[in-house]
Amino acid sequence: MAHASSTLKAALGEVSTEIDRRFDSLLTIPDDPRADLYRAMRHAAIGGGKRLRPLLVFATAQLFGVDRDCAGRAAVAIECIHVYSLIHDDLPAMDNDDMRRGKPTVHKEFGDATAILAGDCLHALAFEVLAEPATHADPFVRAELVLDLARAAGPTGMAGGQMMDIEAEKSSFDLPTITRLQAMKTGALIASAVEAGAILGKVPPEGRTGLRGYARDVGLAFQIADDLLDYEGDEDKMGKRVHKDQDAGKETFLSLLGVDRAREQARMLVDQAIEHLHTYGAEADLLRDIARFTLERDR
Repeated sequence: MAHASSTLKAALGEVSTEIDRRFDSLLTIPDDPRADLYRAMRHAAIGGGKRLRPLLVFATAQLFGVDRDCAGRAAVAIECIHVYSLIHDDLPAMDNDDMRRGKPTVHKEFGDATAILAGDCLHALAFEVLAEPATHADPFVRAELVLDLARAAGPTGMAGGQMMDIEAEKSSFDLPTITRLQAMKTGALIASAVEAGAILGKVPPEGRTGLRGYARDVGLAFQIADDLLDYEGDEDKMGKRVHKDQDAGKETFLSLLGVDRAREQARMLVDQAIEHLHTYGAEADLLRDIARFTLERDR
């Protein structure tokens, strides 16, 4: 958490502890033949990770006085989708990675079949959590949460972006195509985390314009920072393999813009993201800190 403000460090620590606690409760290991499935889900979900998406849910929800437990349920649902995507991303048929968050990937620890099922179950669990009445008393709010996350996770969002990323290994993409790819693969779930906080706060769609602009710019800045870390980051600090895109011959923001221009573009995006919050006062400072931190992190 290099250069993070003390407020942001405290918030990240608090959210990480809460998300781990929620996963521990949701994924109690049964005394039956499914035990390894639950162990695999716990291996992927508990401990490690930035917990950026859950933090964005909490930071946005607090703008509108949302109950902490309701925000926590939405946050863990979005993290379920993120973790499932990492499990499937690491499989031999995709990125074929051996390490994630400083420990063996799920398929290395439990085998490919169990890893696939663990990802499937976390995907399903996300929507189960959102649909339960405990997430919000209003069924229309719960339905909107489910709809938004489904769109963010599916072919018009994260999974579609991953398909474009696979195609990038055998095609030369220009900057607009790479921007669209990353807005789907990485940005859609980040945007969904911000949107969830506003949905829980019953903010009408027309009142979310600034937050949507913030989320879009933070998502792209986050991906440029990821590209920079993949290019020049420390593998031990990151807990995963680096230089993956370069080795695969994929076009990235760095390959198209160069390191200096990419870094400058990311700074501009962070400044734009913060400007989108101009209608909010000090209550949005955590969101501003998160935007700045996208460029300052070392993993």
